[in-house]
Amino acid sequence: MNRREAISSVALLLGGTILGAEAFLSGCKTKSDLGISFSPTDVSFLDEVAETILPATSTPGAKAAKVGEFMTVYVRDCYEEKDQKVFMDGMKKLDEASKTKNGKSFVDSTPEQRHDLLVSLDAEAKAYQKSKKEEDPKHYFRMIKELTLFGYFTSEVGATQALRYVAVPGKYEGCIPYKKGDKAWAT
Repeated sequence: MNRREAISSVALLLGGTILGAEAFLSGCKTKSDLGISFSPTDVSFLDEVAETILPATSTPGAKAAKVGEFMTVYVRDCYEEKDQKVFMDGMKKLDEASKTKNGKSFVDSTPEQRHDLLVSLDAEAKAYQKSKKEEDPKHYFRMIKELTLFGYFTSEVGATQALRYVAVPGKYEGCIPYKKGDKAWAT
């Protein structure tokens, strides 16, 4: 047995042990046990919100990276139930805020109206963050904004077209000259 085979065997053994223990401890929850589902309308709504946060410019926007779909998977699979509820309620609150401010739903609003609404919600989220207690949940807009950025910059579109990407990076260079306007590195 060579070293590569030994490492693979150990990784398989440890991975199985860790995954098996997690399933045992969590009671083998399946996705359907969590009680949350997103409709295609929800996905397109989240795409529109994400596209307003990261619009297409000289690089593709959040909609091209399918950030709405990413958010639904991440919320369903990775968020705790209380955070899922905040997120789902937040989608409704965002649309209600648009109806109150613009007289129409977020999707039916103009790009300028969408932008202005999200700027005001961002200010609200920052104020909430400053005054919230440790046990208070995150503000729903902060969750949406964080997932938008995370989903975009970890997508193929975001990493290869919005950032500088080297598929197989060379040696580590801790100090590379940076000129204003250069893209950040993805790798």
